[in-house]
Amino acid sequence: MIDIFGLALLRPWWLLGLAVAALVVTAAVRRSGGVGDWRLAVDPHLLDAIARRGGVVAGKGRGALAAAATVALIAIALVGPAAERGDAATFRNLDTVIVVLDLSRSVAESPQFRDAKVAALAAAEAAGARQVAVIAFAGDAYLVAPPTTDRKGLETTLFALDGQTVPDFGSAPARALGLARRTLKDAGAVGGDVVLITDGGGIDDGARGEARGLAADGNALHTLFVEPKTATDGPPGPKATGRPELESLASLGGGASGTVEDHLPVDEKLASRPADRLGAGAYASLVWYDYGRWLLALAAVPALLLFRRGG
Repeated sequence: MIDIFGLALLRPWWLLGLAVAALVVTAAVRRSGGVGDWRLAVDPHLLDAIARRGGVVAGKGRGALAAAATVALIAIALVGPAAERGDAATFRNLDTVIVVLDLSRSVAESPQFRDAKVAALAAAEAAGARQVAVIAFAGDAYLVAPPTTDRKGLETTLFALDGQTVPDFGSAPARALGLARRTLKDAGAVGGDVVLITDGGGIDDGARGEARGLAADGNALHTLFVEPKTATDGPPGPKATGRPELESLASLGGGASGTVEDHLPVDEKLASRPADRLGAGAYASLVWYDYGRWLLALAAVPALLLFRRGG
């Protein structure tokens, strides 16, 4: 898809059709004023004799020009010049955001835990008019807020979460991502976004499999890294973190990655246009208003000239 002059070109490869139209115009100019294909049908000396007696009237090439105009309009119509519908944001269930927040001990006792909540709320705000759900997890995962547009209610829910909210010890991001995937399916989402906020603990083959599954379903998985509590303990020097694992997980899920202190890359993805997120497919007509149909109707005007006698 290409944006040009305030319009999006949904099928830009059809611009090659304009080259065909240009060839037709070239042929029309060269043949203008000639006798066209009669030279192929009549012997040259006979055609010259008829011409000397005034029996040959040269054409004006209008038919070829009309054909060129028809081809050009059809090609432009197939390119799909379109404008984004003003009410595209109202298709909320098609485009849901799920915030998945880690409440395991290493995160809940982290000095960045409040930053994690702020980043979760920022993701909800960046989602605009889209519905947002919240999943909390530790050793198990729970849907603490179903898809909603009530941002005040989400803010209250998010800042009420703490290390005691989930009674299961440990960290099971695979279960949380699996629950997010089921929630998106139940909501009938076409192009949802999942934002995983965690320290990277518990990332395993199961979590990576869920990330691939989300991407295969047409969704995107984004990750935000929280500095765990244990990172401040122990001797001085470099400490192992789960940030590389989270970046790899986001790559598998086709999303962006960041930290709870720098969550702009994820917020920008969530705030992008509905048309960019949903992309091409059966639901594109809900997002784009394609002007190509009107150009096809307009192409009928020069096409009718092809049936005009004497051209």
